[in-house]
Amino acid sequence: MSRTRTALLAAMALVAGATGTAFAVDPGSAGIAAVPCTVDYKIQNQWSTGFTAAVTVTNNSAAKSSWSLKWSYAGNQKVTSGWNAKLSQSGAAVTAANETYNAQLATGGSVSFGFQGSYSGSNAIPATFTLDGVTCNVDGGPGGPTDPPDPGGPSSRVNNPYEGAKVYVNPEWSAKAAAEPGGSRVSSQPTGVWLDRIAAINGSSGTMGLRAHLDEALRQKGSGELVVQLVIYNLPGRDCAALASNGELGPTEIDRYKTEYIDPIKAILADSKYSSLRIVTTVEIDSLPNLVTNTGSRPTATPQCDVMKANGNYVKGVGYALNKLGDVPNVYNYVDAGHHGWIGWDDNFGASATLFKEAASAEGATVNDVHGFITNTANYSALKENNFTINDNVAGKSVRESKWVDWNRYTDEQSFAQAFRNQLVSIGFPSGIGMLIDTSRNGWGGTARPSGPGAQTSVDTYVDGGRYDRRIHLGNWCNQSGAGLGERPQAAPAAGIDAYVWMKPPGESDGSSKAIPNDEGKGFDRMCDPTYTGNPRNNNNMSGALPDAPVSGHWFSAQFRQLMQNAYPPLS
Repeated sequence: MSRTRTALLAAMALVAGATGTAFAVDPGSAGIAAVPCTVDYKIQNQWSTGFTAAVTVTNNSAAKSSWSLKWSYAGNQKVTSGWNAKLSQSGAAVTAANETYNAQLATGGSVSFGFQGSYSGSNAIPATFTLDGVTCNVDGGPGGPTDPPDPGGPSSRVNNPYEGAKVYVNPEWSAKAAAEPGGSRVSSQPTGVWLDRIAAINGSSGTMGLRAHLDEALRQKGSGELVVQLVIYNLPGRDCAALASNGELGPTEIDRYKTEYIDPIKAILADSKYSSLRIVTTVEIDSLPNLVTNTGSRPTATPQCDVMKANGNYVKGVGYALNKLGDVPNVYNYVDAGHHGWIGWDDNFGASATLFKEAASAEGATVNDVHGFITNTANYSALKENNFTINDNVAGKSVRESKWVDWNRYTDEQSFAQAFRNQLVSIGFPSGIGMLIDTSRNGWGGTARPSGPGAQTSVDTYVDGGRYDRRIHLGNWCNQSGAGLGERPQAAPAAGIDAYVWMKPPGESDGSSKAIPNDEGKGFDRMCDPTYTGNPRNNNNMSGALPDAPVSGHWFSAQFRQLMQNAYPPLS
């Protein structure tokens, strides 16, 4: 449902019921010009006793210095909490009034807010809305109840897209995995499809493009539900703190990002042919956290990240992607949220959440365009560290004082993801957001996996002897030696977690061990060189990278075989 189109809810309320979206007609349709205001009311998530809704109001009349939107429910719906508006309810009647910061509503301007509610039985969309006493979505002429619905029809948006659904198996990755000795044990697992350059949209060098993947997904879907996982990854000045995955767009090429990358992707995803698929997008990994941790006077800062913070193109790009892709009813946007070894520290945690909200409010986006967040994408942080907790004390010192934890608040990804979700909700993201955790390379099994806590002679021996994550340092990220496949993809594995996923396809390189010329704009990062002695981001430790690695995204057979060998749970 496009928020940039005029919603005719009054005519369609009984048809839409609890499916979760309103209907729309083009603003240029007959009878629309005289509509004084329009309301887009979307049920984003719904469960047996509750729901979350997103509302966008557009004012087509004189500018307002304050506003009040009212509607009544036909059933027993109750508003329980809200954000970006002052919500009150008396019986079935609901009033949403402006906050001080969004009181101004210009002619043609829009304002968005959201809320959580409860219900039993049906959850029909309200039939009538009034803005300051004027009925919206009706022009008093031939429009209103007789206008046709959107030809795409209603779309049902579910709380967790992974529940009750299969997940797309990329045949290109599957074939590479199956060709490896023992690879057939995992070649049927679902992985993400990376759209990491403009050419990937249509496919190049014999590879499948986006439409080809979606067509194959329809074939795999059959009569059930199916999730397709896409990685949106082509920001201007991409990966400002690394070189292995630099992108094709320069720091100032935000217009190309919009018109040559996001817009074509949105056009394909919006094709009604694919409306039965549940399309999950992972939006721009390793981007926004860089603006928190790798800028300014920090020892980890880079000039490239300072440039991207100053020009705002990471925030603009993410906002634009969320806005455009969020218009497609069957798209579920999950924003990349780094990992616990990146933003788990006190000075990064809250600042990152605030920055994510800024991006989710940029370029026409709202927090309601975000279905959730994903952590550990393409990283190696252990899902759960069972041999020690952040609250343990050894030899008079807290686990936080160990060299490995280094004052972080979290020891593993699951505890971080759950806590970060709460932080995001507390600053205004919808309470129904869910988290994804990439478990493609965080199993850390094999003979090096500890069976219990380390010796309690010191806090370091205790943590180092018991931790599953065997990296030299948490800051090491490139083709890590000793890594293994983690938990297999699964839906709703823990509270607040929508799914464990393999968004990073195991066996695809993080970056080359030495400089390799390529036409993909990808550079050489010393963190991928096994002889590199480090930098401030890994506390000047060895890189821990495997040798002889190809350019990022290319197949790395030695890594894939190691991941299978060290898988945890083990492969059968």
